[in-house]
Amino acid sequence: MASSGMIALAAALAIALSTVGPGIGQGIAASKAMEAMARQPEIAGTIRTTMILALALMEALTIYGLLIAFILVGYVGG
Repeated sequence: MASSGMIALAAALAIALSTVGPGIGQGIAASKAMEAMARQPEIAGTIRTTMILALALMEALTIYGLLIAFILVGYVGG
């Protein structure tokens, strides 16, 4: 029973840590992109495209953490 509790705790930590970092990074990236678009409105399309690509790559890190949490929860049930 103790080992299943530790695995559940590991799953919770995996999802928590994998969402905090990208969340902060996405906020900073969006802030800087908005600042850049305000300074140079003529290249706003390029900046927006680059920002969306960067946000998607950061979101992939969160999805990896979710996948690891699902794998760990599978060990608790089995």
